[in-house]
Amino acid sequence: MSNHFSAANLKHPGDDARLDLTDLFVFAAPGNPDRTVLIMDSNPFLEGNGFHPDAVYRFNIDNNGDSLADVAFSVTFSEMKDGRQTATAHYAKGSEVQSHGPGGAMLIEATPVGVDAMARPVQAGSCRLFIGTRSDPFFADADGVVQWLLAGEQGNFEWKGNDTFGEGNILSIALEAPNDMLGPGPRIGVWVTVSLRRDGKLVQLEREGNPSFNPILNPDSIKDEFNATDPVDDVKNHLKPLSATFERHGYSPGEARAAALTLLPDILRYDRTKPGHYPNGRVMTDDVFSARLIMMVHGQARPQDVKPHKDLLPAFPFLGIPHPVKAGAVTAKA
Repeated sequence: MSNHFSAANLKHPGDDARLDLTDLFVFAAPGNPDRTVLIMDSNPFLEGNGFHPDAVYRFNIDNNGDSLADVAFSVTFSEMKDGRQTATAHYAKGSEVQSHGPGGAMLIEATPVGVDAMARPVQAGSCRLFIGTRSDPFFADADGVVQWLLAGEQGNFEWKGNDTFGEGNILSIALEAPNDMLGPGPRIGVWVTVSLRRDGKLVQLEREGNPSFNPILNPDSIKDEFNATDPVDDVKNHLKPLSATFERHGYSPGEARAAALTLLPDILRYDRTKPGHYPNGRVMTDDVFSARLIMMVHGQARPQDVKPHKDLLPAFPFLGIPHPVKAGAVTAKA
């Protein structure tokens, strides 16, 4: 998993697939270094019916290194009607970002959510925006790893040779924004969140920064708490349990702490003056699953044989068109 099934016991946050973030990608727009692409994917295997109409899906951008959001792009959705939804996007900065709600300037209102291969990007203010169903770009030989994680085993695991997500679909929010909307300098930190309205208040239920982190490295006892908290408190709240995970897999205490601090706060860092490959941003061909599992077992594993998906597109929104839905298809949920 990248961030698929990130709640305790490899379930969906809030037990709702619509709230389950699967991936975050950040990279320079090909051929246009003055623009940056941000992609947030959710709803693994489309187990949920569209985007949640009571949720706020948000890109959070820290542009001064304090692990707090200085800029946010938020997207909200209408109720599903006759299999269709619309989306409204906002851009906030400064004090407007402090709320989890969709504050700031409206970029676009009630744009249709794409449901098939015919969906196209739209212009949203100075940004390009695509929202709709896409092929899941995450490639991972996860079948054996899932069983290994659920069993709480130590030591090595076994690659099975099967791309668990090879025929899966997700819902994607892809944004191409001018760099000056993200911050004054070349360095930013990005994480994505989903907050759900409950009893009149927005409650954060999900977040993602680094790939293949919370579902794999965090113990079940803190996954839900982790999803509900903010990166600024990560070192205080999560350094000890994350270090303990590394120690269980062969790290010395000092090594474990150092490894944990490469992931905390859980923010995807990106410096646009450098090549955009994880851990500097992330593109769809980065083998983050191998890297994370090898890191977890202290280097005592080889990379997976599964390769990046061949249906990726060369232009925005970059993710492949949706796979046909197979009758009787079985998801990879453990």
